[in-house]
Formats: sequence, C-alpha cells, structure tokens
Amino acid sequence: MGELHETYSKLPLSFMLLMLLMGLIAGSVPTYYIASQQIASLNQEVSNLQNQISRLQGFSNVTCQNITVYYNDTSLSQIYEKVKESVVLVRSKTTTEMVQGSGFVYNFSGIMVIITNYHVIHGAITGTISVTFFNGNGYPADINGTDPYADLAILTVDAPESEFKPLEIVSSSTLKVGDPVIAIGNPYGLVGSMTTGVVSALGRTITEEEYVGGFAIANIIQTSAPINPGNSGGPLLNYDGKVVGITTAIVSDSQGLGFAVPSNTILKEIYSLITTGTYRGHSYMGLKGRDMDYYTAQELGLNVTYGWLVVEVLEDEPSHGILLPNDVIVAMNGTRIRNGDDLASYLEEYTLPGCNITLTIWREIDNSWKEVQVEITLGERPPPPV
Repeated sequence: MGELHETYSKLPLSFMLLMLLMGLIAGSVPTYYIASQQIASLNQEVSNLQNQISRLQGFSNVTCQNITVYYNDTSLSQIYEKVKESVVLVRSKTTTEMVQGSGFVYNFSGIMVIITNYHVIHGAITGTISVTFFNGNGYPADINGTDPYADLAILTVDAPESEFKPLEIVSSSTLKVGDPVIAIGNPYGLVGSMTTGVVSALGRTITEEEYVGGFAIANIIQTSAPINPGNSGGPLLNYDGKVVGITTAIVSDSQGLGFAVPSNTILKEIYSLITTGTYRGHSYMGLKGRDMDYYTAQELGLNVTYGWLVVEVLEDEPSHGILLPNDVIVAMNGTRIRNGDDLASYLEEYTLPGCNITLTIWREIDNSWKEVQVEITLGERPPPPV
C-alpha cells in the first residue's frame, strides 16, 4: 500500500490532470448524445405543429374570404346592387327642425313617383322637400298625395328620366312569420344602408297621436331587421328584391323591434293617392275599447278570455244603438278577433266604409252572459288632424 502511494506520488501532476479530463469527457459523451437526440426530437415536433397551424390558418383564410350568403340562388350583395339606385334620401324642413327619411321609386302607369312615409314630410314648409338619388343628385319634390292613417305619402320629382330606377311592389299576403326580409334606407344619414332580418309578426297596430289623432295604423308588419331614425319611408324587400312593405317606425329604447306598412296597403291606396291626393277607405265603428284578458274576464264573470272589450260607444256613430259598453267582440264575419290588433287589421284589410259586417259578441243579458250576433254598417273615419 505504501508503495502504490509512493508510485502515484511520483507521477507528474500534468499527467494526472490529463487522465482526469479524459475520464470526464468519456462520461459526458453518452449524456450529450442522449440530450442531443431529445432536442432534435422536440425540434421536429415543434416543426410539425407549426406546419399544422400554418395549414389550419391557410384553410381558415380561404373559407372567410369566400363566404357568400345565397337565397333562391341569389346573393344578398347581388340584391343590393340590383335595388340600391331605387332608394332615395328624402329631406323636409318644418318650422322647428330638419327632417330626414327615405323613400323609393315606383312606376305607376308610366308616372314615376317617390313613395315615402307621411311623417317624413308632415308639417313641411312649402318648397322645402327634396329628394336625393343614390348618385348624389338632388332635386326639389312636391307632395302628390298623403294618407296619415297609413303613414303614406307620394312625391313627384322634376328630374331626368334616367334618375328613376323603379322597384316592383308585390302582394304581402303570402308573408309568413319567419320569412327573411331586407330593409334599405338612410339611418342617421348613412345613405344606402342595408340590414336584414325576418318577419317577426303580422297584423300589428301602431298609434301616432300627433298626425292620426290616436287612431291605429293597422295591419302592420313587425320585423327584426334593424331600423333606425332615417330608415322611415324606405322599402322592406323580400329576397327577390321586391317591395313587401315600407318601413315606418321603431319602438323607443328597444332592440329588434321595427315596423312596416304592408305592400297590400300601398297597392290598395296608390291609385287614389295619385289621382285624388288622398284616400278615404278607412272603415270606422265609432267605439273605444281595450283588449280582453284573463283578469278582465274574471272581473266580469265571463269565461271568454280573448276579444275586444267595448268601453264606450260614441254618439251618432255607426255602432251607436247597436253595441253597448261591456260587449265583447270575438268575431267579425266569422273571423276570430283575439284583440284590438286583430280588429283593426281586419277592418283595414277586408272592409270599406259602407260595408255591412256581422259581429259575434258576448253580452250580459239578465245577469247572464250570452253569445249573440249583430250587424253593423261601417262608417268612414273622420279626417285626421291638420
């Protein structure tokens, strides 16, 4: 043992350091090899993931760039291109403000007119109404005819024939809840804006105290197509680019509630509006009332929870002497009447002043409710407020 120690002690220090270094190198070679293999494998996996992400991004970009919405083999962009030059900007000036709305071109037996809402030009100072076409050309316009009870107005414009690109108006009778519709107009002055939605409901009524004196504008289309101030008077279109209504109002502080006068009302009134300047076909019963509901039925002791409850019968009007307060109207000519919307819409669409209609009512007789039928000759609504 002492000899071995002596032998090592006689070896040069440099030789001993060299041997130690070689041992370290020999031990690290396998470790380095294993580590380098793992690093290479990880690099390959990262590269594979990068390639997959790149392919996914490329696929996503191609998909987004080529999305086109079609309906009946026609894209929404094609519909817009087809009708955009038919929609106009309507401006008028009252004693207090500048009013802005929309309108559209219509060809009535060779006469080019602009159809818009009555409330867009209501109270306009003479000579202040103008129509601006999609190309930016503006012209003065005159009122040809109005019907406040349908919120309709017909304008004539002294412009070159080339400016007029008329739209086709079709019947709204085929509309169903859920049908897709398009609104084009000038909300907040944003000319030529297009929105889409569906028919949300049919046969609604809306009321405007200022220019219709509290009477209902009846048989209205409710739509989810976004409608904002400035849209009023613009066309409501089907996906064939044809007019099924004219946008007319929104409910303040609401989302997704817009209304339009149906095209059937326009088609029914257009001849009279253009040839006489007015329309006098709104039937009138001379009643005030409200909708029936479960709680009202309980208060009255009546088992019928739908219909329209007569509150007041006006003196010297068509219903005077025929209907009584607390009568409940549940049908007109056999058509079920669920509420005031149904009553006003039926009168608007299916009757004229002078028509005789049969009402089915519930009336309290000798402390017992009985279903009876009465006949009434309809009158004509009084003139709207000036």
